[in-house]
Amino acid sequence: MVTVAEPTAGQVAGRRLRSARGIVLVLLCVVVVGVILAALKPSRKPDDLDPESPKPGGTRALAEILKGRGVGFEVAHSVSTAAPRAGTGTIMVVTRPERLTRSDLDRLGGTSGDLLLVEPGRDTLTALAPGVEQDGPTFLPQADPQCALQGATLAGTASFGESETYTVPSGVTACYPESGKPRLVQYQVANRMVTVLGSARPLTNGHLTEEGNAALAMNLVGARSQVIWLIPDVQHASGDQTGDRTLSDLLPRGVKLFFLGLMVAIVPVALWRGRRLGPVVAEALPVVVRSAETVTGRSRLYRAHRARGRAAEALRAGTRDRIVPLLGLPRTVAQILPAQDPGAVREVVLAVAARTDHDERTIAAALYGLDPGQAAQSWPTGQGDQLDPGGGEPVDDAGLLALADLLDDLERQVRQS
Repeated sequence: MVTVAEPTAGQVAGRRLRSARGIVLVLLCVVVVGVILAALKPSRKPDDLDPESPKPGGTRALAEILKGRGVGFEVAHSVSTAAPRAGTGTIMVVTRPERLTRSDLDRLGGTSGDLLLVEPGRDTLTALAPGVEQDGPTFLPQADPQCALQGATLAGTASFGESETYTVPSGVTACYPESGKPRLVQYQVANRMVTVLGSARPLTNGHLTEEGNAALAMNLVGARSQVIWLIPDVQHASGDQTGDRTLSDLLPRGVKLFFLGLMVAIVPVALWRGRRLGPVVAEALPVVVRSAETVTGRSRLYRAHRARGRAAEALRAGTRDRIVPLLGLPRTVAQILPAQDPGAVREVVLAVAARTDHDERTIAAALYGLDPGQAAQSWPTGQGDQLDPGGGEPVDDAGLLALADLLDDLERQVRQS
C-alpha cells in the first residue's frame, strides 16, 4: 500500500495563490487604470474663469477690482457678441479657447483690439499668435519675471502652478522662464498687442492673493481702459463647429480616456491568456467507434424520421462509388447526376448492363432513382438525354430492402465479371 502524505499549510496556500494569480493580475490592472484615469481627468469645471463666479476657479474678484479702478468690464459668451466691441483701446481676454471653432478664430483674427490668450491651444496660437508654439508643461509653482515687461517686473514673483511653456521667435518679450522656456509671452501682431499666458492660476479667486498674482493680473488685464472678457458657452461652440471638426475632435476627452483605459487593461490580459498555437500533436482517440455502429446509428435516424428517400440515395451513392472504378471509368463520374450530364449517366448504365443480367431500365432506376417508364422512353436512343428523377423513392421499408438487395446484386455481378 502506498501512503500519500497530507499537504502542508504552506503547500495549500501556494496552490491557492497560483490559482488566483490571474484574478489578482486583473485587479491590479484595473487599479492602475483607475489611477491613470484619475490623474488624467481634466480638473476644469464649467464655471472656471467666469467673472460672475465666486468659486475658487472663478474670476469675480479680479473683475470687481478692475471695475473699482474705473476700468470698463464687459462679459461676452460668444465671438459674435465680443468681436464688434473689440476696437482700439480695448483688450479682449480670451478664456476657454478649447470651445472656439475655426470660424471663431478667423473672426477674432480680424479684430483690432489687444488680445490676452489664457492657456491657448495649438489652433488658437496658430490663428492669433503666429510664431509662438507650445513646448510642454512645467510644474514649478513659482517663477521670477526675468524680462523687461513692466507689468511683470512690477508684480515680481508669481505663482503659476502647473503651466504651459512656449517656444517663441526672436524679438518677443518672454517672461517667467523655466529652462529658457517662458510662461508669459507678449509681442506686437498686426498693430495690436498679443499676450499669451500659460496658466490661468494668477487670474482666479483662489490664487489671486498668492505672491504677485494680483498685481500681474491687474497689469495684464487692466492694460487698457476697456476689457472684453470672452468666455464662450459650450452650446455656442458646438453649434458653430458643424463641418469644422472631425469625429475625433467632437468626442469628449473622457470618452477617449475610457477607451485608452480599456486598451491598457485588456491588451495585457489578452496576451497573457491568449492561446499559444504549437505544432499539431497526434493523440489516440479516447473511444474507438466501429463502422458497423455508425451505420446502425445513422440507419436508426433515417428510420425514425421515415427518410426513405435520403436512405435510398445514400445506398445508391455508395454503390456508384464502388462500381464506377470497377468499370474503368473516372471516379468523378460517380458523383454526376442525370440532371447534370445525362450522357455520363447513360455511359455508366450501359457499362453496368454489359456486365450484368439486368436491363438498362432496371439499372437506371436502381443506381439513379429514374422512373422506369421515362427511362424506357429515352433509352437507348440519342434523342432522350434528359433523364429526370421520377419514381425511384421506395414507398415503404420493404421497397427500401428490395433496393438494397438489387444494388448488392449489381455490385456483386460487376465484381465477378
